[in-house]
Amino acid sequence: MTRPTPAPAQRGGTIDSIWKAPGFLATMVAVAAAFGAWSLLLPVVPMAVIDSGGTAALAGATTGAFMAATVITQISTPWLLRVVGYRPVMVLAAFMLGVPALGHLLGTEAWIVLLFSALRGIGFGAITVAESALIAELLPLKLLGKGTGTLGVFIGLSQMIALPIGLAVADAFGYEPVYLTAAVVALVAAVMCLRIPAIKAAPVSASSADAGEHRRVAMWKLVLVPALSLMTISMGYGLVSSFLPTAIREADPVTGAVIGGLVLSVTGGAAMVFRYLVGLAADRSGEPGRLIIPFQLLALLGMALMAAILYYGWSVWLLVPAALMFGGGFGAVQNEALLTMFHRLPRSKVSEASAVWNIFYDSGTGVGSVAFGAIVGVAAYASGFGAAAAVIAFGIVASLLDRWLGLYRVTEYDNLSTRLRQAVRRTGRPAEKRAD
Repeated sequence: MTRPTPAPAQRGGTIDSIWKAPGFLATMVAVAAAFGAWSLLLPVVPMAVIDSGGTAALAGATTGAFMAATVITQISTPWLLRVVGYRPVMVLAAFMLGVPALGHLLGTEAWIVLLFSALRGIGFGAITVAESALIAELLPLKLLGKGTGTLGVFIGLSQMIALPIGLAVADAFGYEPVYLTAAVVALVAAVMCLRIPAIKAAPVSASSADAGEHRRVAMWKLVLVPALSLMTISMGYGLVSSFLPTAIREADPVTGAVIGGLVLSVTGGAAMVFRYLVGLAADRSGEPGRLIIPFQLLALLGMALMAAILYYGWSVWLLVPAALMFGGGFGAVQNEALLTMFHRLPRSKVSEASAVWNIFYDSGTGVGSVAFGAIVGVAAYASGFGAAAAVIAFGIVASLLDRWLGLYRVTEYDNLSTRLRQAVRRTGRPAEKRAD
């Protein structure tokens, strides 16, 4: 039986720069191209459905089918990474992101747009899990923060470029050229994935040797709170991306369209920059997660300010600094949550950590747009943004409790239970009354 090639970060020697890690640059280019192919079609497919006479429900269902397929695929991707390896999974994922875009050339009937949206979702689900896990395989821990931050920069720039290009091309030349462009860009990603090292995710059994005599702690205890901290803010992002531009246009019909686009750009740009900066800070301190609560608070302030602006009818220009605060907090929490999961779990489970991170991120975005959108539909925009702020506050409470119970846990053993026992001893309560 052939053993998988060890990851570069696990081999002998040291890597003192992320760009010297074998396959890192190819991974960045591949990810940027894959997200570019996805971003080109993100607003275009629903718009094409509506322009062809389809209902708003069908237009929304295209995104729903895409996200459903994404989450389902993310669940099984860690297993695929162990069985066939990163390179085949990412090549196939990039292929599935782009080639099904050609299916939209067949028309905008319900079965066509839903089927090919779901097929593209399969590719997106696989590549989002594989990319983050691969960074943890390629880089040593001392460079992991900068590596994940750089990944966020490539993804953010790709989205900022491709989103407006897709809309501009569709407006000037029609939808067909956008579908063709997306397919070509995704194939570029597939070609770059061929330059990724031929490695597989470590088998789960590899972590058993680390256990020693310690009692195994369930994985969910270690990743649940970082995942919730991410999800509670990504729910707000689903609301911002789906409804804030419309709310701005209603509040200011004259300049609303311009400001709406500016606010979304500020949100995305701030998320990209802060994700990178927080990654650098984590590498210097060696303590991922220590900044997660301050930036949750920053995101809460941004969301609360948005709600206040819409409720009191203040100048919509104030939404720009609000977007800067929310976007900065969102980007920072993205990286802190991912690094915390990597830090708490052994290297053999980086693919599971990546899957959990992506599932909570994508699910939060989808659930937030639906749930808060329902509030907006029966109440007002300010009510939806106020509810989003309350959800972020819940995430902060969870993070505070997690910090008290198990500060900076670094393995999957002796964490939550140990902290609880320590808390019992500090308070002098009998051991039999402790919680598990």
